[in-house]
Amino acid sequence: MATTTTASASVAPTIPVIRKHHFLVRLTHWLNIPILLGLGITGISIYWAAPVYHHPSNALGNDDYLADIGVWVTRHLPFLAHGYAIQPTDAQAARGIEPAASWFHNHTSLGTGSLAYALNLHWFFAYAFMLNGLLYVVGLIVGGGYKALLPRRSDVGETFQMIRYYLGLLPAKLRKKPWPHPVVNSKYNALQRSAYFSMPIFGLLAVASGWAIHKPDQLGWLQGLFGGYDWARWWHFWIMWVFAAFVIPHVVLVAADGWDTFRSMVVGWSTRVNTDRKPH
Repeated sequence: MATTTTASASVAPTIPVIRKHHFLVRLTHWLNIPILLGLGITGISIYWAAPVYHHPSNALGNDDYLADIGVWVTRHLPFLAHGYAIQPTDAQAARGIEPAASWFHNHTSLGTGSLAYALNLHWFFAYAFMLNGLLYVVGLIVGGGYKALLPRRSDVGETFQMIRYYLGLLPAKLRKKPWPHPVVNSKYNALQRSAYFSMPIFGLLAVASGWAIHKPDQLGWLQGLFGGYDWARWWHFWIMWVFAAFVIPHVVLVAADGWDTFRSMVVGWSTRVNTDRKPH
């Protein structure tokens, strides 16, 4: 009697995916990189002409703290200075400034003596920033992503849990001890939600303080909300550093979290379905 053997076909396991980011959110996220870089570089060039923080002119003819950094670098870190010019430019000679005072601005901006060019470029990037921010908000609303950013009552306690986790992660890795990630039952943990929710607010403050500086007579009421012209410049200057302070840990944590997190901001979907992981 013939026997019939029935082989069960092996079925490849399916990998469920979840939608994470709307196209406009992803597009504006990546556009923010060149826009913010352009705003920072041109902003430092503008800063050279009128520093927010300055001190009485010293023996070098300089009153800018950032320029003091350049002087220190050229004197103590010659491998960075690369034989910086000894002869002053015409602008430096007119102001009695040591050439080394220009080192910081020349290496982090468009350079010194470029105010008009820097202003034009700064406003180009500023308009791009405003349009990009508007598209980002539209993407959040259309894609429903704004719901994941709304603050929750449990955020305070969960934020401290995440801070404790991140502070202890590296020591735990070095000691090769387990350091479990706090359970996250939403798209973002509380620390991420607070950071991502605050960025549009800081973006709005950057735009408002920029207009207050640009149009002090026509927008006197707006300037008054910041405490006056000098305070509007103070706000504008430090908001730039808030953005910088956000970007650095953001990039580090995304890299630490792995490929899936990065991919989700490119293609819009993720293969993660378990809620105890940490998207960034």
